Order: sequence, then C-alpha cells, then structure tokens
Amino acid sequence: MLKITMKDGAVREFESGKTLLDFVKSVSNSLAKKVLAAKVDGETKDLSAILDKDCAVEFLTFDDADGRWALRHTASHILAQAVKRLYPDQHVKLAIGPAIDNGFYYDFDMDKKLSEADLVHIEKEMKKIVKENLSLERKEVSRAEALQFFEEKGEDYKVELIRDLPEDASITMYTQGEFTDLCAGPHVLTTGKVKALKLQSIAGAYWRGDEHNKMLQRIYGTAFEKQADLDAYLNMLEEAKKRDHRKLGKELDLFSLHEEGPGFPFFHPNGMVIRNELIQYWREVHRRYGYQEIKTPIILNRKLWEQSGHWDHYAENMYFTKIDGEDYAIKPMNCPGGMLVYNSRQHSYRDLPLRLGELGLVHRHEKSGELHGLFRVRNFTQDDAHLFVTPDQIEEEIQHTIDLFDEVYSTFGLTYMAELSTRPDDSMGSDEIWDRATNALRNALEHRGLKYVVNEGDGAFYGPKIDFHLRDSIGRTWQCGTIQLDMLMPEKFDLTYVGEDGEKHRTVMLHRVVYGSIERFIGILIENYAGAFPVWLAPVQIRILPITEKHADYAYALKKKMFVLGLRVEVDDRNEKVGYKIRESQVKKTPYTLVVGDQEAADKTVSVRKRGVQESETMKIDDFITYVQEKIISKSKKF
Repeated sequence: MLKITMKDGAVREFESGKTLLDFVKSVSNSLAKKVLAAKVDGETKDLSAILDKDCAVEFLTFDDADGRWALRHTASHILAQAVKRLYPDQHVKLAIGPAIDNGFYYDFDMDKKLSEADLVHIEKEMKKIVKENLSLERKEVSRAEALQFFEEKGEDYKVELIRDLPEDASITMYTQGEFTDLCAGPHVLTTGKVKALKLQSIAGAYWRGDEHNKMLQRIYGTAFEKQADLDAYLNMLEEAKKRDHRKLGKELDLFSLHEEGPGFPFFHPNGMVIRNELIQYWREVHRRYGYQEIKTPIILNRKLWEQSGHWDHYAENMYFTKIDGEDYAIKPMNCPGGMLVYNSRQHSYRDLPLRLGELGLVHRHEKSGELHGLFRVRNFTQDDAHLFVTPDQIEEEIQHTIDLFDEVYSTFGLTYMAELSTRPDDSMGSDEIWDRATNALRNALEHRGLKYVVNEGDGAFYGPKIDFHLRDSIGRTWQCGTIQLDMLMPEKFDLTYVGEDGEKHRTVMLHRVVYGSIERFIGILIENYAGAFPVWLAPVQIRILPITEKHADYAYALKKKMFVLGLRVEVDDRNEKVGYKIRESQVKKTPYTLVVGDQEAADKTVSVRKRGVQESETMKIDDFITYVQEKIISKSKKF
C-alpha cells in the first residue's frame, strides 16, 4: 500500500499499480467527474498515470490553471485531428499545438489557404470528435521509434523536433482514434471532456518563430468545460472589442502611433491631461508615503550595465550608442541610476528606509510583430521606486508598499490578485540568497493574510517578486504593480549603511512600481472605463452648449469662471441643433453637458445633463461648480 499525501496534508493509503483516476474515485466519485488531471510531487500528469510510489497528489479541475491547460491542450489535438480529416488531399503537415492563456492554437503547413469561412467546417468536425468521446492513449517510445513513425507519415516538422532531442530522451506520443501526435502531455482522458469550444481566428506564424523559416497557418481557439462559461467569455471578448484602447484613443483624440516611430506613442493634448493627472496623483500619494523623487539620465556607460548584469541578461532588449569612442546604452530600467544616487553619500541606519521614486523614461527593443497600442511599446515611463532598507525592515516595508498599492488601485476601482514569482533559470546569486529573499516575500504575504499564487521561475534575474494582477470592469486581469526583493544588486554596487554599532552593513533594496508603465496603465484605464473617465481624469470635464448664438456670451462667461477655478471646460457654439450637440457630447463621453438659454441666463443657472443620464436637472452655477469640485477632490467614480 502506498502513502498518498493530499493537498490539505491528509495521508491516504492506496494500492500500488492503480491509476490516478482510480485514486480520485476512491476519494470521491463526484470529484472524479470534475478532475481533469493531477499533480504528482509537483508534476502535472494524466489521470491514466500509474501510482507506484509514496507521493503527494493534488487534484486539478478547470478552476486550476494546470487543469485548464490540460483540457485546452487536448482541444488543440482535436483541432489537428479535424484538419487532417477534412483535408486529406492538401498535404497537411503538423507543426506545434500548445495550450496558451485563454485558449490554444495549432500551426499547419498545407496547400490550402484557410479562410475564416473554413473555421466553421473545422469547428463542426471538432465537435463530432468530441461526441465520439475518444480516449487519449499515452505511449512512451524510443527516439528511433518516434523518428520512424513520423518519417513514414511525412511529418517533417515533428521529425525536426525529435532530432533536436537528446539521444536518450524519453519521447511520448498520444493517440485518439486514427490520430497520433508527438506530445509531452498532459491531456484529459477523453475528447468528450472538451464540452465547449470555439475557433476564433487564423494568423500567419513562422516555424519556430524565426522569420527565415516558412510561414505556417495558425488557427486559434478556446475551450471550456461548460457552454455557459464559453458564452460568457465570448461576450467579454465582444465587450473588449468595443473598449479597444487603440480605437477609443483615436476617437477621443488621446494618442496616436506613426510609421515614423513604431512603438513610440505620441500623446495629444487630451491624452496629456490624463497622463498629467495620473502623475500629479502619483506624486501626491508618494509624498504622503514618505518618498523622495529623483531623476536619472536616459543614457549611461556600458560599464554600469555590465556591473548591474543587464548587459549579460538583457542586452537583446537594449539600444546602444557610442560617445567619445565608448559604448553607452539607453536605459531599459531605472535601477542602476537609483543605486548611483544612493551611493552618492554615506547613509546611516537613521536614514532608512530611504524611498527614492522616479518617473523614468526607459527604452526596450520589442519585435515589431509584438507591438500593440500602448500595451507593448518601445519607450515608456516607469513609475519606479527603489527602497533601501535594513534586513530587519524588509517585511514592514513590503507591508507599507502594499498599503500604498491598495490606496492607488482602489482609487481607480480596481481589485487585484497577488502572485509570488520565484527564481528563473538565468538568475544571478547563490541558493542561500534566493531562499532568504523568497521567504521574506512569502512571509510578508502570509502575515498580511493576502491570498496569492506561486509562479515558479518567473522572478527577475536579480531577485524574486510579488506581482499584482489587476481585475478590470469586465473581468480581465492585467499585471501592473510589482515588488521585487533584491539582495544581489547591493552586493554588486557595494550599497552600505552605518549601523548603530558604527560599522558598515549591507543594504537591502526593494524595486517596485505601482502603475508599471504610465502608457500601459492609461491603455488599461481607457478599456476599464470604456473611455468614460471619472471627472477628475476626463480631458474635458464640462461642455457648455448655448441654445442659440445670443446665448454664447453667457456660455463663455461661464467657461471663464470655471477655467479660473481649474476646471477643464469647452463651449460648443456651432450653429447646430442643441439635441445634436448633446448627443455628440455624450459620444465624446463628457462627464457634464450644460445647456444654457434665456431662462438659465436670467436665473444664473445651468441645465445639467450627466453622462449616461437622460434627464437634466437645473442647478445654480455656484452649486454646480462646488458639486464638480467635490467630485474631483474625492476622485469619485460616481456622478
């Protein structure tokens, strides 16, 4: 009998030689219907896997990322099988077909040029395969067996993948019905588990992402356990299309992108209003939380980037230049400059924690195919800060930082989930330093009672981090804030402080951002608010509409009064019907539209139409101004 340790720490005895599915059923038959895969000692496996030793087992359902991955990976195999069935005469060759965030894809090399119309037929065939409820059978084979099988099938891309594997590599293939694919798995037990699926688009993709290789046809899709969940997801995508920040950015005249500077956004006057309001708020909050603002140069000597490790770990994403015959780099990050500022004088323990914030313009080389509006650009402003603390201050400073995050995100109506990212493969430093740093972050999260997930191997090359994934108004998540604990850079830059004992001690440094990138955060806010910004952020807060030309003087007098008080106000005195101008003001998402005519001019009032509200209300001018000012000061999200 084996001893199986469950996720909650309970230990169950179970017969050796049985499958994971048998074990799940022994725990609960109802649970067995929901479980898609399982983790055995941390490794995700099919439910058909045999249990033959004492181990820890964690059941995975669709609610778990690895459970969703297994189901969607199976959906990609169903897609490949459907294409093979439908186009037997089109010399279909299979490339790769992984699960991805929110779905899956498969790359094909075939004679037929697929169109969106073909997706309907392929999806129909996929649903037939789901109804057939085919079992996915896993088979381990030698390298020679795998090569022979796929060479006979003419699957050149699979052969190339196999040849790249070590001679003694363990290779697995999965078979469902007449279809067999090279795959490491894991998968769900049968195709029937993929109860709801949708093919979404076709795109071109170079084999292995190399533009020198052949262009393949990539079909994207998504899959869920339940049709209702799929429908909700597709509805969310439709809503997201309406909120696309690139579309709204153009309609609201916020920013533009030009061929003369791909990946380098241009902010228009309306966009600069939002940007400057965000920066002003950032400065106000950080002042209250004890930060001092600094500014460091955009270009710094190569030696600095070699010292920090960026030259070895990040060079492919950097831009370079020469000055007086020496190599320089345009900064991709602000941290080395922040450390030079810290080291410009000796610090005492009384100075710590020292919080240095910077709105630093950074440049990173992104491939042109990866650029996306304000979300993926080549230059952006990081709302960076570097916190210099003693070892004893680490947890308290993390808690202080999360307090700041809570205040900022709640101002925008955003909630978040936390993610602890651990040591990556290309990291610097010893196991001991990484363990200490990771445990410090973990302890801070647990002592705060903050729920979090662990993202193994996704930390920065110099330290582990806590990432904050914001949830917007339609349920999407965006990674923005981060807190990175760095015990390595202080060693490299010899950062010290003088302790109470009069001796020098090693400083600990925390890197952190709240917005992340101001440009990207603006893109997120555009989509979160669907362009209808709260009044404190709105580029134009008030639009005044005189009913006729004779009311224009009153409208401009109101504008002057409000402008002097700091309100952003425009007058629309075009010779158009007032109903038309009201509708246009609503389209421009103006928070408050004021209609003024004879009655309003005589009574010193305004007729107020709030954004999204059909009825108007009459208010005294001073009362309206006070009302709007209170909304701005409180940064209210309501009208």
